Amino acid sequence: MALDGIVTRAIVHELQSFTGARISKIYQPATHDLIFTLRGAGGGGKLLLSANPTYPRLHLTERSSINPAEAPMFCMLLRKHCEGGTIESITQVGLERIIHITVRTRDELGDVSAKKIIIELMGRHSNIILTELATGTIIDGIHHVTPSISSYRVVMPGAAYTEPPQQHKLNPLLIGRSEFIALMASAEEAARQAAEHPEEPEEDMIEGEIASLLASLEPAKPDGSGGPAPSADPAGWMVHAFSGLSPLIAGEVIHRYKELMGAAGLYSDVTGNPEQLWEAFDSVMEPARKQDFAPVSGLNAKGKPIFSAVPLSMMAGKMKHYGTISECLEDYYGDKAEKDTVKQRVSDLIRFIGNERSKNIKKLANLQRDLEEAGDADQFRIWGELLFASLHTLNKGDKEARLVNYYDEEQAELTIPLDPLLSPTDNAQRYFKRYNKYKNSLKVINEQMQKTHEEIVYMETLLQQLAHASLNDIEEIREELVSQGYLRDRSKKGKKKKKAARPTLQVFTSSEGVDIYVGKNNLQNEYVTNRLASPNDTWLHTKDIPGSHVVIRSEEFGDATLEEAAQLAAYFSQAKQSSSVPVDCTLIRYVRKPSGAKPGFVIYDHQRTLYVTPDEERIRQLPNVLRS
Repeated sequence: MALDGIVTRAIVHELQSFTGARISKIYQPATHDLIFTLRGAGGGGKLLLSANPTYPRLHLTERSSINPAEAPMFCMLLRKHCEGGTIESITQVGLERIIHITVRTRDELGDVSAKKIIIELMGRHSNIILTELATGTIIDGIHHVTPSISSYRVVMPGAAYTEPPQQHKLNPLLIGRSEFIALMASAEEAARQAAEHPEEPEEDMIEGEIASLLASLEPAKPDGSGGPAPSADPAGWMVHAFSGLSPLIAGEVIHRYKELMGAAGLYSDVTGNPEQLWEAFDSVMEPARKQDFAPVSGLNAKGKPIFSAVPLSMMAGKMKHYGTISECLEDYYGDKAEKDTVKQRVSDLIRFIGNERSKNIKKLANLQRDLEEAGDADQFRIWGELLFASLHTLNKGDKEARLVNYYDEEQAELTIPLDPLLSPTDNAQRYFKRYNKYKNSLKVINEQMQKTHEEIVYMETLLQQLAHASLNDIEEIREELVSQGYLRDRSKKGKKKKKAARPTLQVFTSSEGVDIYVGKNNLQNEYVTNRLASPNDTWLHTKDIPGSHVVIRSEEFGDATLEEAAQLAAYFSQAKQSSSVPVDCTLIRYVRKPSGAKPGFVIYDHQRTLYVTPDEERIRQLPNVLRS
């Protein structure tokens, strides 16, 4: 469900309490996202502005985010023009997904300066644009739009701001009963006329570029015309005729109409019952008209997650209610945008690590075959000794030797293959050489099998870590693979980034107020376990399953904290989707890293095992912050 005009209205209504607030800090944690830290009016908070092409949105947020060491250029520009400024107004353009934030601040000379931040929440065309309030000149945009991209408008520094193309839609909150019914009849008649008398293109007196220019200068008339016939597609007609109306809201109107009319499907032609359709339409619009929002989320009839700023009767199953639209959007979107970005960034790493794992699995199978062959070493020794004991009975050119095996209790006869080109003595020597070769290789094969098995476990651990990785975690995993010699260093010479002394860790707070640290990759795992934790802190990890190191940083805590820490260990592991996951817990003093072991690998003792089933909803409710 995309964010529509009614949801945008709810957001703007909620943010009115921040009129007069000061923008104290501005960050750009991701390519498409901005975070404004607000102080003063409204009690303060963090405002997320996102022009993400898949998940565009604007709402208050409680999520912690890691900011880049060097702020992007657009972030620096916003800091220059808006940081320290006061928000004078937050408005919506009609019922469109466009929000204007007016900011008043002082420039370098101390003069009062007014800027307007325009947030356009329009799917892949979403943008955040900073303009001069007085002139409408664009200072810059988070996404540039050049003439080669769009012939309608340009979003570049110095260009005049042009609004997105206007549509001939009506504001659904301003229309009355008689207008609605008249519009419905007019649309039905227009659709009938169009079907009966298809219009032929008129010959224009003016042609070419001048005609196109004149057409673009003609303002679209907000009359709700065009679109499908209400009788054929009532929901489609409403989406086409009214601004800010999503298919979800139009579907809710039809759902309420059917409830009014009785059994669904008996009155499929809404044109015969315009009063009832208006009643259903008005019942959905009234809360939005009065700014009486009640955000909800849940599943539709097809099991797809949806959310709304107004109550929905069409939701199937359990609905979740929220106090504010920001809480609803925060819960609905969650970390979807970051997960999408992470998925794009880790595809090459997952492919590389998967290939390494496959190579080692194949190598392990080959080593196992060699081990089985080497297991026959004693047989070659026995053959060699039997041949030496019977040299007087053998001749060069023999292809086999039939000898009594005096090593066998039953003294059974044994057939030994011979090379006819070799003498009996050379044949015996050949078997002794093979015996010594396999005997010496047994130790090497066992060592190689151990190393190969460790490689497979290491690769599986990295794959598990990538499944839970944030953008920051990805870079740390990539650096680890470079340091271990698996990948080449892609950074340019002379421009190597200074490594952080301490990694950024996700810290959860238990229901008893105790800090629980979670390592999301090997760098974080080693830091949490080997450097940060005290000897009497409690350490947890899934038993024989790749996963995160979890540390309870306290000597005193209750069963609730221990159970929540075990939940975190199971959730951030390869067994995330399993039930009754075994989680070992012991004191840090009993955890140690073997010399020469892979990053993140430890051995431990004095453990006890808990069995938990990961509960994602419970984990999401635990307060957490990023801490370095």
